Amino acid sequence: MDPSDLPNVTADALHPIDFDALEASADSGHPPRILLLYGSLRSVSYSRLCAMEAARILRAFGCETRMFDPSGLPFPDDADEKHDKVVELCELVAWCDGMVWSSPERHGSMTGIMKTQVDWMPLGPIGGIRLTQGKTLAVMQVSGGAQSFNTVNQLRILGRWMRMITIPNQSSVPKVWGEFENGRMKPGPLYNRIVDVMEELVRFTLLTRGRPQMTDRYSERVARLEAVSARVNKAD
Repeated sequence: MDPSDLPNVTADALHPIDFDALEASADSGHPPRILLLYGSLRSVSYSRLCAMEAARILRAFGCETRMFDPSGLPFPDDADEKHDKVVELCELVAWCDGMVWSSPERHGSMTGIMKTQVDWMPLGPIGGIRLTQGKTLAVMQVSGGAQSFNTVNQLRILGRWMRMITIPNQSSVPKVWGEFENGRMKPGPLYNRIVDVMEELVRFTLLTRGRPQMTDRYSERVARLEAVSARVNKAD
């Protein structure tokens, strides 16, 4: 563990995560791969800055992180799945073991930019694999005013709809403009909560990764058997 890029962390309280104790026997063994998405294109985007803080914490815990830039991503139905940004996003979704979704709250809900990214994630199987099913998710929101939980609650609904394992903890940062200085988040309970959320995300990712039985569904097994039967009957 290397907390050198985390000046706000109390090193003695940041405990390493025991990967071996949490991983399944069928685990791939690579560092947890976490994709971070944010929901604002502003030059000073606090949802992006919070995601960047989260990424630093995840890397300190031994994860590999990637962040998707939503600039240039078209609206759903305004382009097809072969669009460069859509392909990039779907490849990152396929790559990751878990995700962090960080959105501003705008007019009482998540931003359209955040929703557009989720809407481009395919829910149906590709090559027999559902890209989001069984992957972990941590949700975060930032607000310019008083603390709210509208957006994280909506993100939880989306995570459930995408068949993801959304962890219990979450982060909501009110008056976010006052929580940053020179591009870095100030120390305090709101920063500590982000550390809590990322720590929990890593643990849940290790606990559930490599355990396909966690999300193996009866209805999908029936559908697979029916598809096989249809192919056999057609061949006959």
